[in-house]
Amino acid sequence: MVNNFEIIIRLILASILGGLIGLDRESTNRPAGFRTHILVSIGSALMMMVSIDNSKYGADASRIAAQVISGIGFLGAGTIMRTGTNIEGLTTAASLWVCAGIGLATGNGYYVGAVVTTGIVLFFLRNSKTFEKTLLKSSFKNIEIIGLTRSGLIGDIGTLFGKYHIIIKDISIISLEEGDVSKEELHFTLKLPHNMDLNRIIQELTLIDGITRIKIEDKSINVEKN
Repeated sequence: MVNNFEIIIRLILASILGGLIGLDRESTNRPAGFRTHILVSIGSALMMMVSIDNSKYGADASRIAAQVISGIGFLGAGTIMRTGTNIEGLTTAASLWVCAGIGLATGNGYYVGAVVTTGIVLFFLRNSKTFEKTLLKSSFKNIEIIGLTRSGLIGDIGTLFGKYHIIIKDISIISLEEGDVSKEELHFTLKLPHNMDLNRIIQELTLIDGITRIKIEDKSINVEKN
């Protein structure tokens, strides 16, 4: 039977490990963040210890653990959203599932496995974009667009990208003032489908109202409209 001191240690460790993963999700504005991951991890640890305690009466200690792993699916499903042709939130759903496993491991006293798993999860959550860009370098392009400030400019650009199944991985916006003219400098990091014709994209971008300049890598185009 787990003594009271060990119970406290396991619950605290589970909350710390779950909280570390939750902080990463919180920093990227994901639907399930710091508090949610802590609750999943600490709750899993508590249920694992209850299961272990019940095993001394002949109960199967693995039954509650199995229910936790399958039951966490409803919470993960709540973080998954569909936007157009893209599905977002799968990574957060997976991190909740892993947090449940970390909590179960901690509740079972499997500290090394819980700590190492947390470290590995954090490493890949923080560095996945770097690995993706390195391994799929040819699929990523940086594009800079300067346009007159107007309502719906970014939406029109995003609609065009969506039309060709281009995924926006990152975007930054810089406000520019040129005399009395207000402009925006938009920096996109895009993931392109295989064999995408960039010239066609550029041509259609020039047709969007308000865009004055487009730059892709070393190629810069000034847009002149009648």
